Amino acid sequence: MLNSASPSWNKPYTFIPFLVSSDAASVVGQNYSMVSEFIIVGFSNFPPQLLPIFFLLFLLMYLFTLLGNLLIMATVRSECSLHTPMYLFLCALSISEILYTLAITPRLLTDLLSTHRTITFVACASQMFFSFTFGFTHSFLLTVMGYDRYVAITHPLTYNVLMSTRSCAHLVSWSWAGGSVMGMMVTLIVFHLTFCGSNVIHHFGCHALSLLNLACGKETTSVTLGVILVCVTVLMGCSFLIVLSYVFIVAAILKIPSAEGRHKTFSTCVSHLTVVIVHYGFASIIYLKPILPHSMDSSTLMATTYTVFTPFLSPIIFSLRNKELKNAIKKSFQRKFSPLSS
Repeated sequence: MLNSASPSWNKPYTFIPFLVSSDAASVVGQNYSMVSEFIIVGFSNFPPQLLPIFFLLFLLMYLFTLLGNLLIMATVRSECSLHTPMYLFLCALSISEILYTLAITPRLLTDLLSTHRTITFVACASQMFFSFTFGFTHSFLLTVMGYDRYVAITHPLTYNVLMSTRSCAHLVSWSWAGGSVMGMMVTLIVFHLTFCGSNVIHHFGCHALSLLNLACGKETTSVTLGVILVCVTVLMGCSFLIVLSYVFIVAAILKIPSAEGRHKTFSTCVSHLTVVIVHYGFASIIYLKPILPHSMDSSTLMATTYTVFTPFLSPIIFSLRNKELKNAIKKSFQRKFSPLSS
C-alpha cells in the first residue's frame, strides 16, 4: 500500500556552497539550511486506492502518445505523397511531443508507485529545462504550421518557392533553437534563486511556480512575475500570430466561389486548428487561470490536462481529422498486413 507521507519528508537539508547567491548571506545568517534535493508530493495526498488507477490511465495515455506520434512519423516517411512542408512540420511537432512527454511522464509514473519521491537539485533543473524547451518548441512549431497554411491558401502559386526545403528547415531549426533558448533562460532564472527551508514541491514535477514558492530572498517576487510574464508573452504571442494567419486564411476562403471549394480548402486546416485550440485552451487553464482558492490536489490534477492529456489527443486529432494522413495510414496498414490484396 502506498503511503501518503514519507518519513523522508522531515530529513535535514544539506548545505550546498554553489547555491549561495548575493541574497543568500542574510538567509544563511538566519540559521536556515540550503536545499540539496526536493520532495515531490504529486498524487500522494490522494486516496491510495486511486493511485493504481491513475498509473494505468497515465501509462496508457503515455504509450498511445508515443505510438501515435511514431506512427505519424513512419507514415510520412514511407509515403512519398506526404513529403510536403506541412507534414515535415507535423513530424517535427511529433518529435517535440515525444520528447516533452519523456521529460515528464516517466517520472510521474514512477512516483505514483513509489514512496520515495525525492529528486536531486540537478535532476530537477534538468527536468524543468527539457519540459520548457520542448513545450516552447511545440508552441513555435504550431505557429509555423499556421504560417504554412496561410502561405498555401493565400499564395498558392508561389508556395513552393516560399516554402522550399531550405526555408522549412530554417523554420524548424529556429523553432527548436527558440525553444532551447527560452527553456534555458527560464531554468537559469529560477535556479539562480536560493532555496531554503521547505523542500516539498506541491506538484508532480519540477514546476516553475511550485519551485518559486520554495525560494527565499528579495528577488523571489520579481523573478516569479518575470517567469509568469515570459510564459504568458510566448503563449499570447504565438496564439496572436496563429489567429492572424487564420484571419487571412478565412478571408481568402470566403473569396472562393463554390461551397465545395471552400470546404475542401478549409479541410486542410481543420486538424491544425483543432490541435491549436486544445493546446492553447489547456495551456490557458494552467497559466491564465484566475487566482481563486483551490486545493493543491485539484491544481495537480488540472496540470495533467496539459502535460498528459494534450499530447495524447494530438496524434488522434491529426490522424482522424486529416483525410490525407488518415488514408496514408490505412494504405500503410494494408501493405503491411494484406500485401496480396494491396
